[in-house]
Amino acid sequence: MAKSKIKYKSKLLEDLLVTKEVIIACGPGGVGKTTSAAATALTIALNFDKSVLVLTIDPAKRLANALGLDGIGNKEIEVTQEVFKAANMNPKGRLFVAMLDTKESWDTLIKRHAKDEATVEQILANPLYKNITSKFVQSHEYIAMERLYDLHSSKDYDIIVVDTPPTRNALDFLDAPDKMADFFSSRLLKWLIAPYKSRIISIASKPFYQIADRVLGNQFLQDIAEFFIAFQSMYDGFVLRAESVKKLLADSRTSFFVVSTLEQVPALEARFFVDELLKRSLNLDAVVLNKVLPEHFRSKNEAETAKSIKENSEKLAQLLENEKYSKSLFEKVLTEIATSFLNFQKVALQEASLENEFTDMVSLATKVPFYSKSINDLESLEELGKLLWVKS
Repeated sequence: MAKSKIKYKSKLLEDLLVTKEVIIACGPGGVGKTTSAAATALTIALNFDKSVLVLTIDPAKRLANALGLDGIGNKEIEVTQEVFKAANMNPKGRLFVAMLDTKESWDTLIKRHAKDEATVEQILANPLYKNITSKFVQSHEYIAMERLYDLHSSKDYDIIVVDTPPTRNALDFLDAPDKMADFFSSRLLKWLIAPYKSRIISIASKPFYQIADRVLGNQFLQDIAEFFIAFQSMYDGFVLRAESVKKLLADSRTSFFVVSTLEQVPALEARFFVDELLKRSLNLDAVVLNKVLPEHFRSKNEAETAKSIKENSEKLAQLLENEKYSKSLFEKVLTEIATSFLNFQKVALQEASLENEFTDMVSLATKVPFYSKSINDLESLEELGKLLWVKS
């Protein structure tokens, strides 16, 4: 393993970036999670001789733009040396990118794990297949876990950085393997497919199927039954892989970091997710607090200065008055500037309080100041990576 000369904000962060095999970024929507995941992967690839993949589950397209790619899909794409050279970068490792395509991933799963070619054709030809795999509850989240598991098992990459959906959906991402396995053993599913697995229907259940036929139509019920009967042939595989995925998530080689801003609503969601990770005994190594106001807004001395300017704006305006600008104009501007500073200070103090709550919950919180630039290329991603993980 190549030794880096850069100094990380803590030894824990160096371990996070270098010794883990799966790093999962999670948190509310709109807080910079996708770019944080991409910046983390880029930081590793630039500084260590490792093959790194960033996998986005969130269907946002920003990742391709930031990495200088025309587009990304289910198949992993490498960020080429030409792209790095154009950005004056010489990475020690290699960087790959992929974005989950639900339909394509389901097709691949079925082709790999169905018991025979006839079952594959039966499932893929089923009229409900496309609709179910795109809209069925847990479909997107389950296949995301399957994709992560396959990529990790392939050993093609030293580290996989995963960008998850927004918080509450990210819990579905964690729970999907169990829920999918539970569904395939559920009573409802057994009722739906029973008449098609057996010619014998009990007197008690016959009215249910008669009503269902009238409401939904016999062909619709038959399509559902045929689809899930074929799917049930893979049930044992679902259960075994669900257990394997759970073990991967809980493994010491897997790490989570939660990304949030210090606004009230996102911070509340992030705290909820931190609680959930801790309850599940998953490895939460860091909280990234993004878009934090500059430290000087928390300064007592600077706040007192702003108050003094506001209270003495008339006297100060008198000193500044000249032929071009009147005293009243200077007074108005000085008052507005001081008031604006004091309003920012209120927000900054609220942020400080929320920040303390996070630092009480986790061993490490890393702050990223409010970032005025648009993150749309490798250079800005590299700068973000330094703000996230590297000492200034």
